[in-house]
Amino acid sequence: MPKLVFLASDIALFLLLGTFALYVWHARRTPNLRQTWRNVLHDAPAMSASVILGLYLLIAIVDSLHFRPLLPPAADAPADAAPAYSTSTISVLDHLLSDRRASREKTYSVPLGAYQFTKETMLVDGKSVRDFPRLKFGGAHLKDPETELVPDLVQRTINGLAGGCIVALGMWIGVAALRARSVGVSLKTSLQSISAAQTEVPWRGMLMTASVLALMGGWIAAVWPYYHVFGTDQTGNDVLYQGIKSIRTAVVLGSLATLATLPFAIVLGILAGYFKKRVDDGIMYFITVLASIPSVLLLAALALMIQVFVDKNAALFETGLERADIRLFLLAVILGITGWTGLARLLRAETMKLTELDYVQAARAFGVSHFDIMRRHILPNVMHVVLIVSVLEFTGIVLYEAVLAYIGLGVDPSTNSFGGMITTSKTELSRDPTVWWNLMAGFTLMVSLMLSMQMFSRAVNEAFDPRARAFRVKRVKAGEPKVAATATH
Repeated sequence: MPKLVFLASDIALFLLLGTFALYVWHARRTPNLRQTWRNVLHDAPAMSASVILGLYLLIAIVDSLHFRPLLPPAADAPADAAPAYSTSTISVLDHLLSDRRASREKTYSVPLGAYQFTKETMLVDGKSVRDFPRLKFGGAHLKDPETELVPDLVQRTINGLAGGCIVALGMWIGVAALRARSVGVSLKTSLQSISAAQTEVPWRGMLMTASVLALMGGWIAAVWPYYHVFGTDQTGNDVLYQGIKSIRTAVVLGSLATLATLPFAIVLGILAGYFKKRVDDGIMYFITVLASIPSVLLLAALALMIQVFVDKNAALFETGLERADIRLFLLAVILGITGWTGLARLLRAETMKLTELDYVQAARAFGVSHFDIMRRHILPNVMHVVLIVSVLEFTGIVLYEAVLAYIGLGVDPSTNSFGGMITTSKTELSRDPTVWWNLMAGFTLMVSLMLSMQMFSRAVNEAFDPRARAFRVKRVKAGEPKVAATATH
C-alpha cells in the first residue's frame, strides 16, 4: 500500500472543489440563482468551453493525488520489518504516464521524429562518423525509419482516429439515450433534436467539442507510446508530458490566487461603502497606495522572499516535490493578496448604492445591527460582482505566472508550468535551426485554457450583470444576427 502524501496545494484545491460543490447545492435550492445559471447553461459557446475546462480540471485533480510508492522488501529483511517507501513523491497522473515520464532522450528531438535533432560523432564500422543518432525511445520499434516512419505514422493515425470516432459516437448515443429517457421520446428523435440544435441545453456544441477532443485523444493514445508527439526538450524530456503536467500548475495558481483575493476585497470593500466617511477614507488611502506600487515589482519582491525562505529551510520538507509545492502555494497566495484592489473598489461602489435603498434604510430604522445588515442585505446582493470578477481574473493570474517565470521568479524550476516552457523557448528560438515545438506546446495549451475561460466568463458576466444583458438585448433588437442567434440558446 503506497503512502499517501497531502501537499498544501492539493488540500487547498480539494477544499475549493468542496466549496464549489456547496455553492452548486445552494444555487439549485435558490430560485434566482438557479434561473441565472440556467441562462449560462443555455449559452452554446460557454458550454462548449466548459467541456475543455472540465477536461483541464480533471487532469488537475488526477495530478493532485500524490503518494510515495512502496518499495519491495530487501531479501534479508525480517518479516515484521517496517515498510520502506520511495524518496520521491509522484501523482496518479505520473503513475498513469510512467512510460512517457521515463522515456528520456539525450537532448532535442523533433515532433514524431526517430532521430536526434543535433549531430554527434559516432563510431560506425570502426570509423568516426558525424550524423544524427537514433532516438532511444522515439521510433525505436522501426528497423529502417527512412522508409517505415511515414507508413507507420499513417497507420497509427488511422487507428487512433477510428478509436476516437467510436468514443465520440458512443458519447452522442449515450447523451441522446439519457435525454430520450428523461424527455420521453425515442432515441432517433432525441438524436435528431440534438443534431438540429433544437434542445434547451446546447448539446450539439458540447458534443462536437467533446468529439474533437476524443479524436485528438485517440490519435495521441495511438501515437504517443511509440513517438514523442511534441518532441523533446534540451534535457530529453517529453514535451507533451511537460505540457500536461503544467495544467495543474495553471489551475492551482488561477483558482487559489483568485480565492485569496476575496477576503480582503469583500471585507474592506463592503466596510468602505457601508460606513463611508473616515472608514472609507482610510481604506481608500490604503488601496490607493497599494495600487500605486508597480504590481510586477511587488510580486517579484515577494516571490524572491519566498524563494529565499524555502532555500534556507529545506529541512522542513521531506521531498523536493513538497519544497516545490509550498513555493507554488505561497506564490498563489501572494498573487491573490496583491490583486484585490480592483474588486474592492467595485464592491465599495456597489455597497454605497445598496445602502441608499429603502430596505436597508428600513433595517436601520428598526435597529438591526450593522453586521446583520451587511450579512443579510449587502453581501448577498454584491456576490454577483464577486463571481464575475473572480472568473475574469483567472486568466490574468495565469498570465502573471508566465511574466514571473520570464524574469526567473515564478514557480520552482522543478515544477512544470506554461510560463517555464515559454521562458525556456526564448533561447531555443535563437538557435539555427530553430527549436519551435516547446513554445508551440506551451502556447497552445495555455491559450486553449485561457480562451475557454474567457468564453465561459463572458456568459457568466451577461447572466449575472443586468447591464450586460440589457446591452446585448439592445444589440439584438438592432438586428445583429450573430448575437441574436447566440442569445436564443
